[in-house]
Amino acid sequence: QVQLVESGGGLVQPGGSLRLSCAASGFTFSSAAMSWYRQAAGKERELVAAMASSGSTTNYADSVKGRFTISRDNAKNTVSLQMKSLKPEDTAVYYCHAQYWHLAIFYQYWGQGTQVTVSS
Repeated sequence: QVQLVESGGGLVQPGGSLRLSCAASGFTFSSAAMSWYRQAAGKERELVAAMASSGSTTNYADSVKGRFTISRDNAKNTVSLQMKSLKPEDTAVYYCHAQYWHLAIFYQYWGQGTQVTVSS
């Protein structure tokens, strides 16, 4: 059974930092591209950051470049999102996402989400 369990969300003041973590199980983590998405109230879900299975390639939304850093530990089956210089517009539910191909079939999974609120 595939599980993606996020943690680390919470309330932070503008300019502050948070670190989100996602613990994965039930699939071959080292073969999966891992991403963080977010969805603000009344808006569509958007990609925040992504990392290839090997960790060699990353991709960030323009709105978070230079402030957020995605990382992964294939030995621990975890992916993290370090968020700095947080802004009120970063307020959203953040979701961990995994995707991979196996025997020509595409698989993708979502975590349950963790709330990040940036407010004074």
